[in-house]
Amino acid sequence: MSKIIKLWGLFIYQPQWTLTLKGWLLLIVVLLTLLTIFVTQIHSFLAVQAPIKADALLVEGWVTDAVVKGAVSEYKQGHYQIIIATGLPLEKGSFLSQYQNSAQLTAASLIALGIPQEKIIPIPAPATKINRTGMAAKTVKKWLFESNLKIKSINIYSFDVHTRRSWLLYQKMLPNDLKIGAIAYPSDAYDHRFWWTSSAGFRSITNEALAYFYALLFGDFS
Repeated sequence: MSKIIKLWGLFIYQPQWTLTLKGWLLLIVVLLTLLTIFVTQIHSFLAVQAPIKADALLVEGWVTDAVVKGAVSEYKQGHYQIIIATGLPLEKGSFLSQYQNSAQLTAASLIALGIPQEKIIPIPAPATKINRTGMAAKTVKKWLFESNLKIKSINIYSFDVHTRRSWLLYQKMLPNDLKIGAIAYPSDAYDHRFWWTSSAGFRSITNEALAYFYALLFGDFS
């Protein structure tokens, strides 16, 4: 057994475990395997496709017109009772628009795209600089509690890699007995199979991956 050697009470030498060449090779293989899994699977994980047969379709009001159009197609083929539009106060253009929040703006867009007005429920959330998705989810929870409609299941319709985080936060905020699915509208700004080869894909994936794990541990910060 090796001895611990002390020198004038200022230094100490003692044996310790360290990796052998075989150990380092195994560690490198494990790390490369994990990296490969992350690179190839992270997009499909974040841009989750987990639809359910639902009473309501919820589209997040901040999304683009293309996503809203996709939500209309989903609504028509999904046999939903209603479509919910969430959103916060507009940060730009409110002085020029009759709509003061993205929930109302999205609802108007849905009407323009052929959805009957009586089937659309705009649920505007209060202004907030942080916890925006969480605030929208809280507002939807309040509406569900006060509504006479018997909504037992909802599909969240969001954009690309943001969808997983929205799904997580709505699952956290809404009642436990409410079934919640998720549908991601894919981005055409990059090839999701090779997301790391473009700045748009790299930014989207890395930002949302960090934001998702933060929300998983601490709640929403967006």
